[in-house]
Amino acid sequence: MPPLPSASPGLEAIKREVMRRRPMVRRFGRPAFRYDRTVRVSLGISVALVVLLFGWGAWQRRWIADDGLIVLRTVRNLLAGNGPVFNQGERVEANTSTAWTYLMYVGSWIGGPMRMEYVALTLALVLSLLGVALLMLGAARLYAPSLRGRRAIMLPAGALVYIALPPARDFATSGLESGLALAYLGLLWWMMVRWAQPLRNQPDNDVFIGALAFVAGFSVLVRPELALMGGLALIMMLIAARTWRRRLLIVVAGGLVPVAYQIFRMGYYGLLVPGTALAKDAAGDKWSQGAIYFLNFIGPYAVWLPALLLVPLGLLLMTTRRRPSFLRPMLAPNYGRLARAVQSPPAAVAFVLVSGVLQVLYWTRQGGDFMHARVLLAPLFCLLAPVAVIPVMLPDGQDYSRETGYWLAGAAGGLWLAVAGWSLWAANSPGMGDDATHVSYSGIVDERRFYAQATGHAHPLTAADYLDYPRMAAVLTALDNTPEGALLLPSGNYTQWDLVPMAQPAPGSSPENKALQRPQHAVFFTNLGMLGMNVGLDVRVIDQIGLANPLAQHTARLTHGRIGHDKNLFPDWVIADGPWVKVYPGIPGYLDANWVAQAVAALKCPATKAVLASVRAPMSVHRFVSNFLHSFEFTGYRIDRVPLYELARCGLPIPEPGPPPPRE
Repeated sequence: MPPLPSASPGLEAIKREVMRRRPMVRRFGRPAFRYDRTVRVSLGISVALVVLLFGWGAWQRRWIADDGLIVLRTVRNLLAGNGPVFNQGERVEANTSTAWTYLMYVGSWIGGPMRMEYVALTLALVLSLLGVALLMLGAARLYAPSLRGRRAIMLPAGALVYIALPPARDFATSGLESGLALAYLGLLWWMMVRWAQPLRNQPDNDVFIGALAFVAGFSVLVRPELALMGGLALIMMLIAARTWRRRLLIVVAGGLVPVAYQIFRMGYYGLLVPGTALAKDAAGDKWSQGAIYFLNFIGPYAVWLPALLLVPLGLLLMTTRRRPSFLRPMLAPNYGRLARAVQSPPAAVAFVLVSGVLQVLYWTRQGGDFMHARVLLAPLFCLLAPVAVIPVMLPDGQDYSRETGYWLAGAAGGLWLAVAGWSLWAANSPGMGDDATHVSYSGIVDERRFYAQATGHAHPLTAADYLDYPRMAAVLTALDNTPEGALLLPSGNYTQWDLVPMAQPAPGSSPENKALQRPQHAVFFTNLGMLGMNVGLDVRVIDQIGLANPLAQHTARLTHGRIGHDKNLFPDWVIADGPWVKVYPGIPGYLDANWVAQAVAALKCPATKAVLASVRAPMSVHRFVSNFLHSFEFTGYRIDRVPLYELARCGLPIPEPGPPPPRE
């Protein structure tokens, strides 16, 4: 009997096409993409190695910033039942990241007797490491379809660039929201890549879409400017949604928490934006200062060099990418070309790159920051996302000849080695060098080195460490020496403070005036974090730049002020705004009693009184509704920092001049 004829090439092609068109059935718990063993092992090693190196490097540079301690003062008030405020009886939102504030609150409540500084250190470090890991896993998932059935070695690239930068390791443990921002960006990136890869006959379910919309909408609570990224993600999801039910789900899931908190902010704080955004005039523009800040970050580490290497590396990866048909979404009458283009891996890459560029432009327009590199780390994190980890294909002769495969692998390996070499150099870079701790005209300093030098602690971690900062120990001495109450003003001598005593009511005064006899303390100083965490919650801590001072918040931004500190309220206003003696010899001789009297008169301006009442009057339903309705007006309200000009603006009479200061 003759043998059966073998299957013809045409029949084999038909079989392959039938198998390709079969619906993919995933068992619960199994990954969507099955990697080759080499890919899995090399990816696991790469992620573990980068996380280990980043964790070790961040621990070597561990510290808590003064601004990180500002958050902890608010957390102390929350735990004490005073509400989310910096000072009792004054509703000021002194923290930019709402999510970080309440995460610290939960962490401190769970931590119990554990010092808040250590809770902040732990959370910041863990979230930073998680963010880098998610960034790499998101990039790996991006390449997963083209790696199906192929052998490749996964190597860290963009992630290596990020962790090599000294500022990235500095702000991994600074007590600020930087670690939370990295974890958020990594999670959103991974989810957007997952969303951009819908499997044939398995469209995304409502649970995942709702979770992604929630994460995207939550961006504004992590940091306000991240709304540029979260908002773009929501727009893409709405364009790709195929039903009005799905669009409604995206709107509700993405907007419920941010809108609810915005209503709370408007009613509780009487503002449309965080108090820090008002204090720094985040809507203003200082392009020239922003350019200085950008170059201050790019220059010391030659960040342009890895950019020149990673761009061709990314283009090289695109040439080796497959376009598997099983990723095509289900066709539907209302699922057009635009929707398919938006919900695709190239669109996910464009999303994260455009988000990074928008953030760079925002910070350049706003003027950057006074902390070296800090606000440009998140945009850089986004720009590095598509190449956080890269596959170097091992030639197999299927998609192209082995010779071409070796050439492509060699080119990718050579570029990667150059990136790794730069990373090794940048990790040991001196950064800003000798100017790191000097507040020059640019106003930019290396915060960690500055405070390490100023406190004498290589790792200033607790509020107690900051007692070695100039004037800090003298604060506690001055408070102990004034049991009858006083206002503390910074003196030219770093070991003492100028004191303004409380005004005592005249004999026979009303009970309301006699209530002033209760000793009160207030301290007027720029460094709110170290100060606020070293004194009791009964001590009012205020500043001249407006982070915790509602009067300073509503002054105009100085044209040539130090970035992030470009509001400057005179101490005359502080004396006028409290129960303090307002004439000589109670006030220091370097102040003008006439300015103090004019400030007292200016505080009677009806609009100013309304603004102060919005944050100081007892909270009630009526107050909440009133604040909500007037929040737009209060946000845009500005006073003149010169009391005489403020009187003219409000149309109020000028008080009669008082006696001159006594001669010494």
